[in-house]
Amino acid sequence: MPETRVSVTARPPATPSEDVAELRRIAVQLAETAAAHVRSRRPEVFGPEGARDGVVQAKGHPTDPVTIVDTETEDLIRRLLDEARPGDPILGEEGGGSLVDGGEETVHWVVDPIDGTVNFLYGIPGYAISVAAVRDGQPVAGAVVDVARAATYSAGLRMGATKVTGDGAVEHLRCTPVRSAAMALVSTGFAYGKHRRARQAELIAQILPEIRDIRRLGAAALDLCFVAEGRVDAYYEHGLNAWDWAAGALIAAEAGAALRLPAATSPGAAGELVVAAAPGVANELTELLERVGATTAIPDA
Repeated sequence: MPETRVSVTARPPATPSEDVAELRRIAVQLAETAAAHVRSRRPEVFGPEGARDGVVQAKGHPTDPVTIVDTETEDLIRRLLDEARPGDPILGEEGGGSLVDGGEETVHWVVDPIDGTVNFLYGIPGYAISVAAVRDGQPVAGAVVDVARAATYSAGLRMGATKVTGDGAVEHLRCTPVRSAAMALVSTGFAYGKHRRARQAELIAQILPEIRDIRRLGAAALDLCFVAEGRVDAYYEHGLNAWDWAAGALIAAEAGAALRLPAATSPGAAGELVVAAAPGVANELTELLERVGATTAIPDA
């Protein structure tokens, strides 16, 4: 099992700040362009009578959908990346790829064309585009666009995190100052497979009495950005892939969150735990998760 990393900012940056700023600019441009495509395509493929034939298919589980817009959007990002950064390897949720060891100078792009596809499918405003630049297994720049709100979250390693709204207002992100886990609003998510989902439900039953409340948003990238923004105090979930957390984890870290992450190469099937928490509750929340057994991986059955 790959070793767990507790912080995306644990090592010094492998790139000069100017390079990180340029990677961040590219990530923002890609994510915003992709978000505009998704925003325009949804009413075209989901009309008044629902989805057209062939628009939605199931992936590993019947409840895990992929739409034609997911694949279109990843193809768009790949084409734009090939123009901007020819030769850079790409790992995408729909098109595959890998984070092969290319040394400290190789930039891998980790892409989730629509994070929160179920929300997208149902028209619930909670889906996002996530684009991250990863070097030597560590995110160094990333952007997440909340499609429905037209809000862009971004960060560069050791450069801070911001949100830019649709009208151009810029907010520098910081986690909440909450000091007690009993007062923490905690976000989480659930798997598609029955075995992992059942175990996650058992954990919720033990965690809920110890915190303020639980929220389930349905998009991991936005969960992590909401920790950074202070919309929730913490987030945890088992079984994420790198494309789910790479950009959002960097944004949360640069906003001051404490993080527990699997290695970027760890597959979601391994069921390892991702945690992001405001610093004032990080230790207490970690102790709670350890006490109920949530820090143990929940692999696919």
